[in-house]
Amino acid sequence: MADAGSHIAAVVATSICAHCQREIPSSNIDLHSVHCARNLQKCEHCGEMVPRKLMEEHYNENHAPVNCSLCKETLRPEILDLHKSEQCTQRMVACAYCEYELPAIDIHEHQDVCGNRTEFCQTCKKYIRLREWIGHEMQCHVSSNGSEESSRTIPEREVRPPPPVRPARAVPAAQHRRLLFTIAVTGIAVMVGSILFQKEESF
Repeated sequence: MADAGSHIAAVVATSICAHCQREIPSSNIDLHSVHCARNLQKCEHCGEMVPRKLMEEHYNENHAPVNCSLCKETLRPEILDLHKSEQCTQRMVACAYCEYELPAIDIHEHQDVCGNRTEFCQTCKKYIRLREWIGHEMQCHVSSNGSEESSRTIPEREVRPPPPVRPARAVPAAQHRRLLFTIAVTGIAVMVGSILFQKEESF
């Protein structure tokens, strides 16, 4: 039994390759070490052992700088996804008030304007700025109907879309009415002038 155990231990014995730091069966360590040092190279970027003849290809595919397709900034490929999702100034971000999507670089200026729009509060009968709405709704509804009403109305406010970003759509209609008024006045003036002209001819 002891001889069998020693034989098994000898079979599974391993040594660490000084070049690639992998465990190699001790019986093959010399041959492996020569082959490994001659054919493999450790990538300085990721630590992976790569065939020497493929090192340039490995670098180009995995570590060569790439350009962000949105802002064209040059980045390491391993951080490209994080950059596009959280850091890129040209990534699309939804406005907190109207949900309209704009590039991240423009969103703060848009929200400064959009948050100043007002919405009519049915509880206190006042117009409240959208940027102040949630705090106002909590305070107003708690004071008027208790905390239960507040907890019920806040989710409704969150899922209800705010009014359009550009509510002042009555301007074209006003201009249209002014145009019609101008046409009507011009028509009346023409008619009066025509009547006066006919009277002068009759004399």
